[in-house]
Parts: sequence; structure tokens; C-alpha cells
Amino acid sequence: MDYTNSPIQKITFNNQEVFIKRDDLLHKDFSGNKARKFFYFLKNDFDNITKVISSGSSQSNAMYSLSVLCKLKNWEFDYYVDHIAPFIKTNPVGNYKEALKNGMSIIEKQIPEELFQNKDKNTLVIPEGGALKEAAYGIKILADEIINWAVDANIKDLKIFLPSGTGTTALYLQKYLPFEVITCACVGDEEYLEKQFSFLEKENHPKILSLEKKYHFGKPYKEFYEIHKELKKQTDIEFDLLYDSKGWLCVNKYFDNSKSTILYIHQGGLLGNISMLQRYKYKYDKIT
Repeated sequence: MDYTNSPIQKITFNNQEVFIKRDDLLHKDFSGNKARKFFYFLKNDFDNITKVISSGSSQSNAMYSLSVLCKLKNWEFDYYVDHIAPFIKTNPVGNYKEALKNGMSIIEKQIPEELFQNKDKNTLVIPEGGALKEAAYGIKILADEIINWAVDANIKDLKIFLPSGTGTTALYLQKYLPFEVITCACVGDEEYLEKQFSFLEKENHPKILSLEKKYHFGKPYKEFYEIHKELKKQTDIEFDLLYDSKGWLCVNKYFDNSKSTILYIHQGGLLGNISMLQRYKYKYDKIT
């Protein structure tokens, strides 16, 4: 089954022409940037591995993608979370619900530090968000797809934009692409993102854009909800609320009337919208 070579679609949003790399369409279960990050583990044989351990939030896109990977590989999957909201426990939804259905064992405590000095040859420990060097394998394939498209379309002045959590995808795209890669920090601030880059690569980092307003990850902002709805209305494409809403605010600000060709990477993560949309509708729709 092919988990690569996603289509590229041209859209117009707020009178700005943008091309969209539809990695959300790679595969119904294994798509987006997490499919690219974990592609190395999907395509290679690990005869000794029987279990994967990772950690993060209870609605993490990486959590769900790892649950799919482990189901495909017939591996056990232990996932550590610091906290699970009582409502989510009693009413599973989104990534949490689907990862449980895939056989994930969830452990509500901080991941033990000694697991990262793992001596168990049968266990694979994956850092939160998939920030690891093996991610370069799948992201290079993504970069090659972009290069081939640009050559075929005779596009020379191309800028790649994608919002970042750990920044791993943006970092390795910049490593393998001859074009400028631009991102924005969604989980932490710009300093946090630079540190994440430096953990994996010491140089050749993507350009980081910032907005005047500081946004806290996971908090519902009215402007995020408004641009999410407007994107759906104008493009008929659903984007992620946690990352893409801030990403498109940056596109609006920095690329308005740009003479360069803009390629936006749609990184999937739409299962997470189910719980986020519930929060947005409760907070904003009832007062409009």
C-alpha cells in the first residue's frame, strides 16, 4: 500500500493563490506529517521489536499514528500521559478514542526517564511528537516529491510553509530542499522551536515567523475558529485547529500579494478537530 506521493492542489484564500500539499490524503489511517516521520519504522523490518513506548498529550496526533503503526506491525503500544481529563475518560473522542480502539495501553503518569536509556532490545522508545533522526527517512521522500513537482511545473521561486510543533518536519524539509522553508511555532515559542531544531541539526534551520499576539497551545482562540471556518468556506478543505489556524494567520500576514509561489503543507491531524470543535462551539457559537 502506498503511503507517499500525496496530491498538490491549487486554492485561492483571501485572494491569495496558494498550492496545498495534501498530506492529509496519504491514507485514511496513516497520513499527515506523522506518517512521514514514522515511515522509516513502517517500511523497515524490526524482527526484534515487540513493543513501542511513547508519551505526550491524550489527543496527540503522534499517539494516534503510532497506534496505527503498531497495529500494522503487530506491536504492543504503551503511551504515557501526564493527565487525562475526566470527560475524555468517560467520553472518549478523537485521537484518544481511535488509538484505544487500535489497542493502545495508556498509562496516566510521567514517562520514566530511564526508558530513554532503554536496554530492552525488544522495545522501541519514540520521543514525544516523533522528534527523532529516523524521521528524516520519510521527510526526504516528501522533499523529493516537492522537488519533482516544482521541476515539472517549472517553478523556481518557491517557498514552503508549514506550522510546527517540534519542528522536525520543517527542519528536515529544509535539509533536503533547495527552496526556503518557513514555519511558525505552535507548541512553544520561537526560542523553544530553535532548541528543538538544534537537538537534531546544528545548522540550516527553517525561517521562523511570529505574530504580535502570543498564543498558548491548546487554548481556543476566536480568531483560530474564524479562520478555520473561513478556510472551509473558501477552499472546501478542512484544516487542523491546533496548528493550521495559526499557520494560516501567518500566511495572511506574511505572504499577502507575494510574488513567490507558496506551497503550504497540509499535515493532517484532523481527528484532533473532533474534541477541539466541541470546545469552540461551546465557547463561541452559543454567544453568536
